[in-house]
Amino acid sequence: MEIPSFNALIQQSIIDHWDMDALTDYKGATLQYHDVARKIEKLHIMFENSGVVKGDKIALCGRNSANWAVAFLATLTYGAIAVPILHEFMPEQIHNIVNHSDAKLLFVGDVVATQVDATKMPGLEGIIYIPDYSLVVSRTDKLTYAREHLNEMFGIKYPKYFRRNHVNYYIDQDPNELAMINYTSGTTGFSKGVMVPYRALWSNADFAENVLGKKIKAGDSIISILPMAHMYGMAFEFIFEFIKGCHIYYLTRIPSPAIIAEAFGRIKPAVIIAVPLVIEKIIRKKVFPKIQNNRMRMLLHMPVISKKVKEKICDQVSNAFGGNFYEVIIGGAAFNQEVERFLHGVGFRYTVGYGATECAPIICYEDYKNFVPGSCGKAALHMMVRIDSPDPENVPGEILAKGPNVMLGYYKNEEATKQTIDENGWYHSGDLGTMDGDGNVFIKGRSKNMLLGASGQNIYPEEIEDKLNSLALVAESVVIQKGDKLVALVYPDFDEAQSLNLGRSELEEIMEQNRQELNTMVPAYSKVSEIRIHDEEFEKTPKKSIKRFLYTAE
Repeated sequence: MEIPSFNALIQQSIIDHWDMDALTDYKGATLQYHDVARKIEKLHIMFENSGVVKGDKIALCGRNSANWAVAFLATLTYGAIAVPILHEFMPEQIHNIVNHSDAKLLFVGDVVATQVDATKMPGLEGIIYIPDYSLVVSRTDKLTYAREHLNEMFGIKYPKYFRRNHVNYYIDQDPNELAMINYTSGTTGFSKGVMVPYRALWSNADFAENVLGKKIKAGDSIISILPMAHMYGMAFEFIFEFIKGCHIYYLTRIPSPAIIAEAFGRIKPAVIIAVPLVIEKIIRKKVFPKIQNNRMRMLLHMPVISKKVKEKICDQVSNAFGGNFYEVIIGGAAFNQEVERFLHGVGFRYTVGYGATECAPIICYEDYKNFVPGSCGKAALHMMVRIDSPDPENVPGEILAKGPNVMLGYYKNEEATKQTIDENGWYHSGDLGTMDGDGNVFIKGRSKNMLLGASGQNIYPEEIEDKLNSLALVAESVVIQKGDKLVALVYPDFDEAQSLNLGRSELEEIMEQNRQELNTMVPAYSKVSEIRIHDEEFEKTPKKSIKRFLYTAE
């Protein structure tokens, strides 16, 4: 398979969509594609004159914004290696990643700028402020001079104008060359630096073009909710849409459900990329209270009326997401089965995909029209997927994937690379799943999370948690093993409890009732012996997976 130049796709999109809107900070300024090109060129001049060469690492750490996106594109098209860092990381983690990645420059957002300590990142030559590309720290005269004389140097290079024909210089990289190092969110401990090659960025963009290209056109609006420093948001709320000529809106503040709902209504995005938690919160808060009453239940059980009622409910749910989307693509974590059954039952346009940072990220997907509820789709374009099991339809095994999406390995960690990519090029996901005869993949849980019952049975805590999360006043849960017993840690819906005037003892009684009900829904070896109330939300990764390794010792 011949893989085209990824940077050439970026270049062509800028030329083709020159006078169209490209990037907007929600309720803020808009950059058109020609503005993006101009800013990229200025950053290239600054890189060149400060001594940055092809292959140098440039880190970026800040909330999603138009200038973050420009700095990322400037890094790749210059031939440098991007190191996106999640702004939610603690300062110590940011210092560790900058040092481990050998970054030469660090771009920081407004909040991160006040948190990091340059003295703990001795290898950096400079820290650049994302909102205006000014210098926070400069350790070389070259960098200081380049930034101070940037407009002058740009004026000398382009004395009359900067136009389309000047965008013809983006570095043409080999598909197997390293494009970026993406540090995993680390649900099981210390983050690893995933080396993402250009072929993986192209392959994911080509997959998106194949499945969404006829549904989304240049000029369509997209909302970027997920952090761009995470591969899911990077690939499907930014890179594909930028290549397509879309108009991307960044929710620059922390995107609360209220802000997200308002943005959906105003922007009316053409496709929605989301993690389950966002969808579940909107459904539980905005939809379930309206339909979980006796009258609605009666109507839904009357065949003649139920179809019209479901259509009306589906319209209401669709309107909550702007009403203009082709489909909602959900990924990044397990999707609650109660919410999924509801969405499927009313005919809502959603699908659930599956991926990993190590595959930049897509592994499985299916269009909503052919999607099988409970699954995460089939092997994505360019990818092969198999289950490492003697009976893949009935006995869960590790999910393996192979294809151009697969990473080069973990940066400076050959041992972890060998454990993850075998000699035949198969990526070992660490996830357990089954596959039906049509190729649909069903995830059972993380192999690292699998618990062993007293008689050797495999227990998948995620399956128990999914059932528990649908019971009264349970916001989220983690099932852990204590000796040969299972204990559920539950963070209750305290807002709902308060509205019902429930005290602590009553909440504990409800949780005990939940435990008894849960145990009627699971096999004997998966029964929970105790529910413990957690007073604070569980700590999560940026893709909203619970960091369960923090709670296994409780």
